[in-house]
Amino acid sequence: MSLNLIKLGVGVPDVEWLERRAARGGPLTVHTRMTPKRAREVEDGGSLYWVVKGVVGCRQPVLDIKTIGEGRASRCEIILEARVIRTAPLARRPFQGWRYFDKDVPADLSQAGETDLPDDLVRELREIGAW
Repeated sequence: MSLNLIKLGVGVPDVEWLERRAARGGPLTVHTRMTPKRAREVEDGGSLYWVVKGVVGCRQPVLDIKTIGEGRASRCEIILEARVIRTAPLARRPFQGWRYFDKDVPADLSQAGETDLPDDLVRELREIGAW
């Protein structure tokens, strides 16, 4: 079983924005301050799950994790595949940075029964327990 990361999409208005960004082609780079100590486990088939407006809505497979620089000036670059895979919505509270995400990982929509409903409606249905 691979290890995943979860990160807030700060300034990301919706999952469609991430899809448009990914459609430009080529791998995408996410910059963070801290490098995961378990980077090899994440690179071995893991994904970065995005929290957009309080809901995990999609993931992107991780291709590589690099540490740039040394000491206090070091930073981490997480290289992501240029495809966005929608997931079943899962509410998450805000947090800083990234976290490991290996428990209660939402299923991909292709596995969970894809829907054409708008994300806002799906989120409201989940909040009231109707879905």
